[in-house]
Amino acid sequence: MKKRLIKGNQAIAEAAVQAGCRYYFGYPITPQNEIGEYLSAALPKVGGVFIQAESEVGAINMVYGAGASGARSMTSSSGLGIALMQEGISNLCAAETPAVIVDISRAGPALGSIGPSQADYIQMTRGGGTGDYHMIVYVPDSVQEMVDFTQRAFQKADQYRNPAAILADGVLGQMMASVVIPSGDELPKPPEKKWALGQKDGRNTFSSLRTDNDELEAHNHYLQNKYKEIRENEAEMKTMDVEGADIVIVAYGISARIARKVKEKGSEEGLKIGLARPITAWPFAYEQLKEACKDAKAVLCIEMSDGQMMEDVKLALGGSKPIDLYSRFGGNLPEVEEALFKVKKMLQEAK
Repeated sequence: MKKRLIKGNQAIAEAAVQAGCRYYFGYPITPQNEIGEYLSAALPKVGGVFIQAESEVGAINMVYGAGASGARSMTSSSGLGIALMQEGISNLCAAETPAVIVDISRAGPALGSIGPSQADYIQMTRGGGTGDYHMIVYVPDSVQEMVDFTQRAFQKADQYRNPAAILADGVLGQMMASVVIPSGDELPKPPEKKWALGQKDGRNTFSSLRTDNDELEAHNHYLQNKYKEIRENEAEMKTMDVEGADIVIVAYGISARIARKVKEKGSEEGLKIGLARPITAWPFAYEQLKEACKDAKAVLCIEMSDGQMMEDVKLALGGSKPIDLYSRFGGNLPEVEEALFKVKKMLQEAK
């Protein structure tokens, strides 16, 4: 496999094409516009369809229709657009329709700015639409992982008949790197989809509406059992030097890259710092994080939000460790020296 130099957003787009995505529907918003731009040229070359929808609401419902037909389909947006898609995402989950949704997040709240952010964590992991639903949410920290996780997202969406998502930030979307993009013949083939529209002599139907209370309750129990299976099988976290660490930093995305530099500089000064990096934001790897922090005197979350991921860290540790937050807002990145100062302060307080 050959390496190629490519921007993060474009890497997602090419990875999707190679994974068999043939339908893309989206609406422009910075900082993810290169995804749609790339696919507008790439999809017609492989017999696919690119449509710039009239809005994000239109885009997600087009994804719903394409997914219901059994095709691999995708949309992408940023925080504002993802917020508008939440009703459609709820419909996808309710109707068990596979799809891939990419969020290259920007600073908020509201219009905010086009600078990077991690403030979409809650809306991606908890959902902003009606009902009790979840997406599988991957959080890459490199352009290569944007490739790998996009292709995995299509596979898992089909496996569980449920939307899967990529949550990245504006820095990763614009970052260029040399990566390997596996081609379609190197990836697992899509499964047979007997449930799709047009199968069984065209008698399959799709709907998120169930007017009978007992029928809807039974469907909710069915969905919760599926989410339980996803929690058991798909929660993933990577750790580094957590055994014997005095403090563990928990971070994802671009913040995890910064956290690795904090760890490196701290180690040069004799500090025992571990790193825990979620691979899936949902399901969150609670048990893996609890194990990773068992030796630590304290835990520091580094985020570009008000501590949205830290809520999951608190759930994992159940009050057993001091937990603090170092965060930046407005498109600003965490600073290595500021984070290292926070680490030293927490270690001093933990003595």
